[in-house]
Amino acid sequence: MIEVKNLRKTFNSVNALDGIGFTARDGEVTGLIGPNGAGKTTALRIIYTVMRPDSGYAKVDGFDTITGRLEVQRRIGVLPDSRGLYPRLTAREHIRYYGRLHGMNGKPLERRIDDLIETLAITDFADRRAKGFSKGQARKVAMARALVHEPRNLLLDEPTNGLDIASCRAVHALIRDIRDRGRCVLFCSHIMAEVAAISDRIVIITQERVAAQGT
Repeated sequence: MIEVKNLRKTFNSVNALDGIGFTARDGEVTGLIGPNGAGKTTALRIIYTVMRPDSGYAKVDGFDTITGRLEVQRRIGVLPDSRGLYPRLTAREHIRYYGRLHGMNGKPLERRIDDLIETLAITDFADRRAKGFSKGQARKVAMARALVHEPRNLLLDEPTNGLDIASCRAVHALIRDIRDRGRCVLFCSHIMAEVAAISDRIVIITQERVAAQGT
């Protein structure tokens, strides 16, 4: 579960978040929506520990993102707004590297890598270096990287951006499966059909505040 309360963040004189609060529950997909510049990505960055709020807090499974940073990182899988792939690593090596960072190794890790490669249709480029990947290919690898350790909480920023229709459907099915296993999914998207298709609840952010939330 992800809990956000009274989050505020300012960059110089610009307000990015002005006291937002919401809860993303286990066993649900929560969609975070709103116009560009509303503060959605800033909120996600605070939750996945790369940014500190000026005030308020975010917690993951009861652990504060500042005082319990490592515990939070163990419990989350993150697909950020930027893909951040290492150009000299192959798709398979990326997934394996992140699995090892989370303490996985040996045959269980290799089986998990193979499952993700098949599920996300990465097979054709699994052993190619990332340099030259298309936007969609890079997105799939970043998604597999986020999922390799089967996190309890999944944070996704525009998960289907750049994907074809078949790949979008595969990602949606994967998200539903994660939800059905009692886990928490929080995602941002500008595609309203996608939000309607996979969200159990939505949180609407506008002008740095929560304007509405509910089913």
